[in-house]
Order: sequence, then C-alpha cells, then structure tokens
Amino acid sequence: MKLIIVESPTKAKTIQGFLTKSYEVISSMGHIIDLPPKKFGVDVDNDFAPQYVILKKDIANKLKDSADKAELVILATDPDREGEAIAYHIKSLIKSPAKRALFYEITKDAVIKSLDNLNSINMDKVEAQQARRILDRIVGYDTSPFLWSIFHKPSLSAGRVQSVALRLICEREQEIKNFKPEEYWEIKCNLNGKNEFTANLIKIEPPNGKLIKIEIPNAKEATQIEKELKAQDFIVKSFSKKDKQKSPSPPYITSTLQQDASSKLKFSTKQTMMMAQQLFEGIEIGEKGRVGLITYMRTDSFRIAPHAINEARDYILKELGKEYLPAKPRSYGKVAGAHEAIRPTSVYRTPEAVKQYLSGQQFRIYSLIWNRFVASQIQNAIYEHRKLTISAGKYELTAESENLKFAGFTKIYAPEIKKEETLPELVKGTKLNLREVLKEQKFTQPKPRYTEGTMVKELESNGIGRPSTYANIISRIIEKSYVNKIEGKLTPTELGEAVNKVLTSQFPDIFNVNFTREMEENLDKIEAKTTDRLTVLNSFYKPFKEDVIRFSQTKKEVRTEITEITNEKCELCGKPLVIKWGKHGKFLACSGFPECKNAKPINKSEEQTEITNEKCEHCGKQMVIKSGKYGKFLACSGFPECKNTKPINKPKVVVAKCPECGSDIIERHTKRRRLFYGCSNYPKCKFALWYKPVDKKCPSCGYPIMVERKKRTFTAYDL
Repeated sequence: MKLIIVESPTKAKTIQGFLTKSYEVISSMGHIIDLPPKKFGVDVDNDFAPQYVILKKDIANKLKDSADKAELVILATDPDREGEAIAYHIKSLIKSPAKRALFYEITKDAVIKSLDNLNSINMDKVEAQQARRILDRIVGYDTSPFLWSIFHKPSLSAGRVQSVALRLICEREQEIKNFKPEEYWEIKCNLNGKNEFTANLIKIEPPNGKLIKIEIPNAKEATQIEKELKAQDFIVKSFSKKDKQKSPSPPYITSTLQQDASSKLKFSTKQTMMMAQQLFEGIEIGEKGRVGLITYMRTDSFRIAPHAINEARDYILKELGKEYLPAKPRSYGKVAGAHEAIRPTSVYRTPEAVKQYLSGQQFRIYSLIWNRFVASQIQNAIYEHRKLTISAGKYELTAESENLKFAGFTKIYAPEIKKEETLPELVKGTKLNLREVLKEQKFTQPKPRYTEGTMVKELESNGIGRPSTYANIISRIIEKSYVNKIEGKLTPTELGEAVNKVLTSQFPDIFNVNFTREMEENLDKIEAKTTDRLTVLNSFYKPFKEDVIRFSQTKKEVRTEITEITNEKCELCGKPLVIKWGKHGKFLACSGFPECKNAKPINKSEEQTEITNEKCEHCGKQMVIKSGKYGKFLACSGFPECKNTKPINKPKVVVAKCPECGSDIIERHTKRRRLFYGCSNYPKCKFALWYKPVDKKCPSCGYPIMVERKKRTFTAYDL
C-alpha cells in the first residue's frame, strides 16, 4: 500500500477517486507542526533555531501509524513554500522515507503524471518559509505586548506585513482629510453636421502663442468663454478614421483574480480564495465523479501549459470559428517553470455545463476564470476609432467615437466599454451649427479609499507579501478592528489610526514599504540560494532589537502622545479631563491621575442620539435610541436617574402558520443573535425551528408545514 498525504480532506477525497486500492490518501488537516501558540519558540542565541511543537497529536499519531504500514509515503501538500514546509514537517514526524509529489491541478491525468515523477522535498523553499515564519514570530512576539501595555487591550497584534498594509490605509485616509478640492469647469458644445454630436473644449490659443490646454478655474471665466463661443464659427479642422486593435488580458494570477472578484462580484479576498480553493480541490460533477475544476490558485506566473493552449484553440475553432483563432498561440510567460496562471483544468467544462453542481459563488468565480482564460487565446477585438478636431476662433474642440467592428475576444470576455454614438464623416472646412454650450462645474477629487481589490494591487505593486498572503493580510486587519469595510471601502478605525501612529513612530525602519519589500526579496533570495536564512535573520534582528529596547524605555511618552487633552474639567478636582485608551476603547480620565482616579465614558453628542416619540413607562420622559454591544436599543433620556431600557420593536416577519396553535411563526433571535423561527404566541406555545418553515403540506404524511434546507443545487423541503 502506498500512502499519499495532503492537507485537505476534500483534496484527499478527490485524489482517492482517481487511484486504485493500492493507494490510500489521507489528510493532515493543515499544519501539524508549528511554533508553539503560547510561547516565543525561537532561540535567538542559537542561530534563531525554531522550537517546533506538534499541534494535533491525534492526527500526528494517525499519520505515524499509516506511514509505518505503507511501502511508500508520498507527500502531496500544496505546491508553494507553505506546502513545502508542511511536507517537511510531516516527513520529520513520520520518520519514514518519503517522496514529494506536486499537484498543480487535481485531475486524473495530472495526478497520475505527478506520481510517475516523484521528487525530494525542496529544502530551499522550506528555508525561505521558515525564515518568514521566524521573522513574523519575532516581530509579533516583541511588538504586540507593547501595544497591549499602551492600549490595555491584549487582543491587539502587530504583524510584520499587516502593519504595513494598515499604514498604507491610514496614510491614504490622511491624504483624503488633508485634501483641499479645487474648482474647475468643463465646457462642451452640442454641434450638428450630418447629425448631432458633442465636442469637448480642450485648447485655447493665447496671444502670439501655440495652442495650449485650456484651464477654466471659475464660473466667471466659464461664462465669458461661453459668450465668446456663441459668437464663433465652428469649422472642421481635421477628421480621421482608423481601426484600433485591443488585445485580451492574460489569464488570471492570484492578485488579478482577487482584484476582479472585488470590483465585478463584490467578493472579499478571503471569500474569493475560499471559492477558488474549493474549485481547485475538487467538485462532484455528476456521473463523472469528483474533479478539480481549476489549476492551483496561488500563483504569480502567467505561463500556460502547451496542452492547455492547444485545447483552448481547438475549442475556439469549433465553437467560434476560424476568424476568432490567432495564427499563433498567445504566450504570456516563460515556458520554463512549473507554476501556471489560474485556468480551468478543461475548457470543455464550460461554466454552463457545470453550473448545476456549483454554489452561486463558486459558479461566479469559475465563470470569471474560464472566460478570462479562453478569451486570452482569441483574436484581438477591432474598433473603428473616429476623431474630429474643430476650430472656433481661438478655441479648439475635439470629439471622438470608438465602435466595435470585430468582437474578437470580447465575444467571451467583454471589457466594460461605454457605447458611443458614431461620429459623422466630415471633410475639412465643413461649417457646423452650434446647438448648445454646456457648462459644468467640477471639483478635484482626492485619491479614493482602498477597496480590497485595489489594496491587493497596491501590495503587489509595492512588493509587499506574496500571492498566498494577500487575503490573510487584509482579513487580519479587519478582524482586529483596525479597519472597517464601509460600502466596500477600507477605512481605518480610531484604534487602527492610533496603533499605526505608535508603530510607525517607534519602529520607523521596520513598518515601512521599502523595508518590507526588501525583506520579501531576501526571502526569494533564500529560495534561489543567493543568500541564506541566518544572514537574513541576523541583518534584521539587531536594528529591530534596538528599536524594541528604546520603545520599552519610552512607553510613558508614547502613552502621552496618544492622549488627547479636552476643555472639560474634572468634577472632583477641577483639573482638565483627558481622553485615554482602555480595553473597551476611549474614555475620559482626570489628568491628575494617580492622585485623582476619576474616569467616565465619553458622552456622545446629542446629534448622535436619536430622540423618539415613545414615552418611558417608568418616569414619562422620552425614550432615545442608543447603541450598545449588541446593536441599537431604546433607553430612557432620564439616565442615570432612570435606567429603563428595552429592545427596539422591529416589524415581525411572518413566515408561516404554527402547526400547533395556528398563530404566526415569526423570525426571532437567540441571545447570541442566531436566527431561528418561533411561534408568536410564546411562551404559551413553544414551537420553534432552526430551518425556515414554509406553508406547504408534506406530500408523504400531510404535516401542515415543511422547512427549507439549502443544498448545492436545489432547495429541499423536509420535516
């Protein structure tokens, strides 16, 4: 019996389906050995030796027992640095000879081919991954406790890369706050030649000068220009018409998939990678069984395997016709190397063909990947581009149109192009009729806040992180409440801005873009054997430790930096109150601490408290809407004298009739805010369900209601 070990149970199940009974495929359930979760685990005085521990002893024992019975152990964890490190740890655990298999796609042919070409563990990748793990542990272990002491909040952390991402978001927010909009005006003219069209005013000829770009700073100048234009003759200066070709984009890599999923599907990076992981590991597709639908999704390579290109070209020829097939295959990356771009494992598994087997989110991600890959091998799209240049006295206007002549790759993967009216063909010297002058006031805009997609683009362009880390970086700063996602935009919280201020002031050489980029390059050099792990760690540790020592000596000054003085006086001693940070956020405290220990919560402004028409049943004062740990609630405006509170009565959502008493079944929530469905006649009737009921009789037993249970491909109704 040959034993194959992978990380994921789903992946194990898919691979087992391709092989005979002479193979057993089991899962390690991810990392089985790692640095200890509650100890430092790095011996900095002994060449930064990691002190690994077994995380899952029951699974470790199962792996050992299975390995002892096997004639050959094959380690088939993911084909990246992290997967290589997991394989290395499993090998050190089982003590049996083992070979390495790399699965870049989970299909029968690819798995069997890989099993016929087994290799050894790549220790250069392992060294690079261990260096990353040790670096991250040193930074987190030495800086996070200082954040706890400053903010009195033990849940805070300072990751080596996540803190740089937070810095980028905070700096963008500061740019937005400091931005001063400037007024400007745009002028367009509706003109009529053979048909009506709109031209933009773009240039002006100053006295004794050449045409220059026009700038209109205010309404006064815009009105003057409008007046002058109305007095001019509009004459065609030139007309051009030419074909313009547009090439398709290359297939997706990790970063571009995350960017498009964010902008087109509104998916988070974490959500995108979760769906892609499921598609890679395998999906049941009817009688054909379980198969991986896409290639490995953590990649920065645009390379495509020759057999995949040939399959795509065959599909294009059969389904679209020879006019859509380029004379030569398109190439987007070097032929050498094992990593590919993200592509479907077979183009003949079209999105529509597998839709019934996928969840809605899986289908949308698969459609993006399939469409982008197939389009990347199709002919260019051809557009007819027309341009008119028009003179009006000392002014010059232009009008352009671009319309599709040949669909090319847009037949499969259409870019977002605004449909335009085709400009009329006009000869030089043609006089045009002015219909209307249109003035529009505008203001310059700051750079927008990052979305998850544009954050990934920024990280990639700055060399921060790698394909396997983007999603974790972003999800981490959101989970730590450093950043809020508001209407799809990443906005730093007060806590996030305060943490960033502390880290960037105290560790200026560590938490900056250039240092982080250089460190990523050093990790790549370890894998490429141009440097070694010890050299990289030594060069990092000495300056970092100096910063840590200095920080430990200046904690009092750091706390003072993030303390805000208010105009409010302490009611006990008369000294000014200050805003400090505690484990529950900001609060007011006396500046005379520790002599005066007066402290109280920050009172929100009256504008932030919504007054209702409801009266308090205890004292008769008006009730107001406040926010608490579990959301908004009603409270008496006479607080603290009257402490009456109650939940806000939301409209009842009736879903069915109770089969026991005939009352309405409504949506309700547990104390932990979990949704369930219960009788509105509670507590007299205690009928309740976790699944949503529907007014539908059971065809088998006649019970008056059934419940919805969402399956992958259909909605089932049962008791």
